[in-house]
Amino acid sequence: MPGARRPTAPPPAGDDAVDDALMTVRAAEGDEDAFAVLVQRHAPALIRLAARLLGDAAEAEDAVQDAFISAWRRLPEFQGQASFGTWTYRIVTNRCLNVLRSRRPVAPLESAGDPAAAEHTSSPERLAEARDAVRELREALETLSPEQRACWVLRELDGHSYEFIAEAVGLSQEAVRARVFRARRRLTRALGAWR
Repeated sequence: MPGARRPTAPPPAGDDAVDDALMTVRAAEGDEDAFAVLVQRHAPALIRLAARLLGDAAEAEDAVQDAFISAWRRLPEFQGQASFGTWTYRIVTNRCLNVLRSRRPVAPLESAGDPAAAEHTSSPERLAEARDAVRELREALETLSPEQRACWVLRELDGHSYEFIAEAVGLSQEAVRARVFRARRRLTRALGAWR
């Protein structure tokens, strides 16, 4: 597999999807440079996904690297029924779910960041309140099953469609909707004091 690079390009949209299809075909024929383009294009979104699911930046990078190694090895089998991006989302999601299932029940979600704190830095009280809210969200996310967490992150944090999530996670759209609904309900109950 080509060396992992620090990508900066966003996932493909529009004409890039056609370019992705061409790069995928070339990579399947053994073109390492074409595969490097795909890695560069898709790695940022996949690392964000893995970090949100696993809560650990190092584990996220390992999961994505393992997923790309797997994708490289399996490219000749790739049928093109899904886009390369969707296919790698599924590989990364499955890797993350396996890691989550093998963990102890509690896993920190450190990579969620502290987005509310940046808006409220003018007041120490508001900063403390925002940090408490993020901490409680992390704790609430840890109570979700790995599948609920994956579906919720892909829908609520990454903004993907139910169709995309179903393909990425390997479930029906109805099952994805049910998991997102249950995750929302559980998080709403857990975070009721912050509403």
